[in-house]
Amino acid sequence: MTQTASDSALSADGEQRRFASLDPRTGEVVAHHPIHTAAEVEDAVSSAREAAAWWAGLGFEGRKTKLDAWRRVLSQRADEFIGLISSETGKPADDSRVEVALVMDHLHWASKHAGRVLGKRRVSPGMLMFNHSATLEYRPLGVIGVIGPWNYPAHTPMGSISYALAAGNAVVFKPSEFTPGVGTFLSSTFTEAVPEYPVFQVVTGFGETGAALCASGADKIAFTGSTRTGKKVMAACASTLTPVLVECGGKDALIVDSDADLTAAAEAAIWGAVSNAGQTCAGVERVYVAEDVADEFTEIVVKRARKLKPGGEPNANLGPITMPSQVEIIREHVQDALDRGGKALVGGPESIRPPYVEPVVLTDVPEDSLAITEETFGPTVVINRVPNALEGVRLANQSKYGLGAAVFSKSRGEELARELRVGMVSVNSVLTYAAIPGLPFGGVGDSGFGRIHGEDGLREFTYAKAVTKQKFASLINMATFDRSSMAGKQMLRLARMLFGR
Repeated sequence: MTQTASDSALSADGEQRRFASLDPRTGEVVAHHPIHTAAEVEDAVSSAREAAAWWAGLGFEGRKTKLDAWRRVLSQRADEFIGLISSETGKPADDSRVEVALVMDHLHWASKHAGRVLGKRRVSPGMLMFNHSATLEYRPLGVIGVIGPWNYPAHTPMGSISYALAAGNAVVFKPSEFTPGVGTFLSSTFTEAVPEYPVFQVVTGFGETGAALCASGADKIAFTGSTRTGKKVMAACASTLTPVLVECGGKDALIVDSDADLTAAAEAAIWGAVSNAGQTCAGVERVYVAEDVADEFTEIVVKRARKLKPGGEPNANLGPITMPSQVEIIREHVQDALDRGGKALVGGPESIRPPYVEPVVLTDVPEDSLAITEETFGPTVVINRVPNALEGVRLANQSKYGLGAAVFSKSRGEELARELRVGMVSVNSVLTYAAIPGLPFGGVGDSGFGRIHGEDGLREFTYAKAVTKQKFASLINMATFDRSSMAGKQMLRLARMLFGR
């Protein structure tokens, strides 16, 4: 059953219209949520603006105390949180547990380091401006609108929410229509810890609600989703010069060098491709393996992949495809690869039985096929042989996407990583950069721009404010029409003496 938006958020009798979030494993209703109107979104942003002034006024330590209290609430209610994530996405319980753990880790990092990263600091004025002092600090923007995805409905949006809040902003969050309950849970638990003002609010609905958030007067929009929708968000924000952070999809590659630990590389390839049913923007979708180790590597991957089965039980290897329309994209990519001469070593079209897709391992797939060029977002992986790892890097860089990548090599891991045109690389592992709060997360090209997580993620939700203060008058004052005729010559002479050698 596919959820569809209504023409109006109000029913015929004036009641607020609601929609159901569904368990993709069974189709059963998890809960009903309101379809917020444009007026309601605007009201949320307006009330958030008043809350933002109070929240920013608490200072870094005051906000840290509040965010630490929220983190304790999330910890106390972790089992409920885990169950809700699994119910709305269908993912196994262990996957949900990892997501909740990462939420807590990133929230802790953001609140702990915000003051150090964003607080006022002295800046050297330089030799020419020695009679001034200079300071720099990063001030909150005000109200941040966050539009989140369904594949990691807690960890991914919290990569923006945690850092925006720690930086001193209020947040209005529009979760995916597939996972509205997760967003509502995050907001309600925050309110338990911070009841004074509506610092963190949620609006639910479909694309129209997200569009309303873009037009609401928020001071920045942080979006995670498809490249196609990301372009629409940018276009909507352009008319009001609302800045945007856009984290879109990927077609991430794993490079296997001749000296790689093949068992570890194969396990990483399968985990990166199949965990979360392949619904990971930075997951492994392409593998380029050096020719001299390709047979052994592929054999290990195939053996491992054949053991994995999807299911709805909590301990299943992988869950269902959360968004029903994605199933047909997976089917199209697999069929196109086979029609173009590729081979299925594990699974094939018969592996696609909605809402589940069994692991599919393809090989000898042409570089211009859909399974190579477009994001599949399912438990599939293409393994192609290359003469050497450098050729694998070259092919990986041909993609229009540039989110993440992985390299397995005992001697050249960092060298190969440096050559990959992506925002993040794991060497001898996969996806580990997403679990390190201090590292920025984001891509280039069609994978978007801007960064969440880390120091860059904190600064993303601020503006830099520079202040200078004159300590004493300079002997050479160029900032007056009463300056002497020699002032400019003296200034240039000094600059040449200091910097011209």
